[in-house]
Amino acid sequence: MTTDIIDIAPKLRGRPREFDMDAALDEALRVFSERGYYAASISELTEAMGLTAGSVYKAFGDKRGVFLAAFGRYRQVRQRLIDEALATAPNGYEKLRTLVRFFAEASCGEIGRRGCLVVGSATELALFDEEVASRVGVAFDVDEKRILDLIHLGHSDGSVAKHIDPERTACALLALTKGMRVIGKTGRESEHMLAVAETAMKLLN
Repeated sequence: MTTDIIDIAPKLRGRPREFDMDAALDEALRVFSERGYYAASISELTEAMGLTAGSVYKAFGDKRGVFLAAFGRYRQVRQRLIDEALATAPNGYEKLRTLVRFFAEASCGEIGRRGCLVVGSATELALFDEEVASRVGVAFDVDEKRILDLIHLGHSDGSVAKHIDPERTACALLALTKGMRVIGKTGRESEHMLAVAETAMKLLN
């Protein structure tokens, strides 16, 4: 597990909650991803989470507390899924292909229209909330470092050409993968996004 994972609910107080925290946060992050932070109401969140408003306020303090906990949960789950996907790829180049395709597949259909909580937070909240901005910055830094490390791995195992500039290419792939999630909000087909992923791999040739 990567070190950027923020405690899921660092401000929870009192006795242990009597509900499935992960399941509740999964529903909350779905609402935030689909609606955005400001459009998501407490009533929508409580209904989706299967909790009363009192339970939500007791556990998280307010809507922002729910959001921060959901953000941490989102990062935890996504990082685990990426780690699992990359584990079977044989070399640096194929791991990078797997990573780019992972984002392409998340940028189409219902999942694509739902969007990325990190990207959405960067555009909606980061300018006005220093803590959210910090978490978004950490998330982007970790994602870029992952790409950078895979390019270096490709240099080491010979699967990525030595003339490829690691830092510039890592930043370009970061921008491309995050941009995929934005385009995915428009309901692109999987074939289209996977073709974009293959085009992106030309940066490594």
